[in-house]
Amino acid sequence: MPSPPRTSRLRRGLLAALVAASVAVPVAGAAGPAAVPAPAPAAQAPLRTAAPEALAERYAATRADIRAAERAAAAHGDRRRAAALRAMAQPGRRFLTFDGRDGGRSAEVFGDLAHAERIAVLVPGAGMDFDHYGRLRDGGSALHQELGEGTAVVAWLGYRTPATVSPAALTPGRAAQAAPALRDFVGELRGLRPGANTTLLCHSYGSVVCARAAHGLPVRDIVLYGSPGTGYATAADLRTPATVWAGRGGDDWIGEVPHLRLRLPFTDIGFGTDPVSPAFGARIFEAGDGGHSDYLSRGSVPLKNIAGIVAGPAPAAAPAGERHA
Repeated sequence: MPSPPRTSRLRRGLLAALVAASVAVPVAGAAGPAAVPAPAPAAQAPLRTAAPEALAERYAATRADIRAAERAAAAHGDRRRAAALRAMAQPGRRFLTFDGRDGGRSAEVFGDLAHAERIAVLVPGAGMDFDHYGRLRDGGSALHQELGEGTAVVAWLGYRTPATVSPAALTPGRAAQAAPALRDFVGELRGLRPGANTTLLCHSYGSVVCARAAHGLPVRDIVLYGSPGTGYATAADLRTPATVWAGRGGDDWIGEVPHLRLRLPFTDIGFGTDPVSPAFGARIFEAGDGGHSDYLSRGSVPLKNIAGIVAGPAPAAAPAGERHA
């Protein structure tokens, strides 16, 4: 059956936009968040243990790095970045890693990592950097509150995310760069807490990163939400023993994005199969009727169901392809 006229126009329009974006030359990058200077973080030996005293030492060291980056941002005249970093350096915040350069990299811990039996790693999507970090922190905090004791949530901003509206957000380049860092980070967590069950929670473009990193990764579940696709045709193509979940809110605009993958000589554009479609083969969780940024909102349906996946036993799966309203 042919697509309705509105859908056909949307697909044609987005296809044209994808092709145009793939050959566009970004001109605003120099003025973006990555342009704010920051000193290199102090060299630190790898963590060998999750003992409380070792973690406390690491958290103190990263706090010093954050404060140094705050001073650099203030000297540069960027009050917004300085304020964001000042908030990150507050007592009680706990960062395993921090690097203020190139838009910022960090891994913030919510909960007691030293004794966690379940660990959730949040992998954010496009548009996330230190200037917008509050959204990631709020999600990590809400999820940990929902999970309760015996769990830790780690908000992993371990790569330079693409701008939400940019050629980079339509291609897998940033994900390919980020995947090795995510694999290394999850491997380090596994070494620190070998008995803990680890779950990857992958939002939007972060699902492309997770898919690239999935092969052989020691995690129990991979949860894709608000996903534009993964760059793979099916969940089986991720070559992971983890259970792959997918969910999408009823008012998430990404559901209107055509799931195309164009192979051009210099790059791929788009990410292929819709992860909530039967063709992809993921287990489907109910994601409510919220929008693209609502999955970890306090009290929401997707937050409760994502927490249920992390905690286990997993919530009952909806039939693949069922509309999530």
